[in-house]
Amino acid sequence: MMKSINIPFIENVHSLAYSEMDQVMELNASKDYISEVNWSSFPYKPSASFRIARSRTHLVIMYNVRGLDLRAVTLEDNGPVWEDSCCEFFVSDNSDGTYYTFELNCIGTLLASKRRSKTDADMYSEEQLARIIRHSTLERKQIEEDGVTSAWGTALCIPFDLIGLDEASLPDSVRANFYKCADMAAHPHYLSWNRIDIPQPDFHRPDFFGELKF
Repeated sequence: MMKSINIPFIENVHSLAYSEMDQVMELNASKDYISEVNWSSFPYKPSASFRIARSRTHLVIMYNVRGLDLRAVTLEDNGPVWEDSCCEFFVSDNSDGTYYTFELNCIGTLLASKRRSKTDADMYSEEQLARIIRHSTLERKQIEEDGVTSAWGTALCIPFDLIGLDEASLPDSVRANFYKCADMAAHPHYLSWNRIDIPQPDFHRPDFFGELKF
């Protein structure tokens, strides 16, 4: 069954400081959980949720995570952030069958791309990455804390044109999924918002995306 979620409009929410954004999104954004354990060989399930809304120009996503292990080794953008404590957002391009990926570790390091498949990607340039607003509740430094329970939050504000959309003429909906992972943590896990029904972990499956409704 495909999940769906509505994207409410909040004027200029992308331009707020993190603390104010957090309050406004708590009151007005849509919220859901990244809670599907798709593969029994990776049973660990930290608590992971997201809130989502939009301004006139940006899609805004806030993540909240609580669980074991805190890992942030990747400091350079477009590096292997999926090995760290990481939340991810993948969204399809309705026009050409490609999809966009936004993978954000717990200290705000971002990997972003436009992809035709898992192995066929155009990575975002420094100029494109600079247009994406990021926030984290953690200090921007390397962290490796296995077996320790921690809580953290991040935010991502993506200009619509970086996901192939015209802010003046948004579609009724797009297909997307949200993920929580930490490949190299002491308790690796691969959670999703919309369920992925395949034998081995693979987030690069647009056929299992849910629906975002504008």
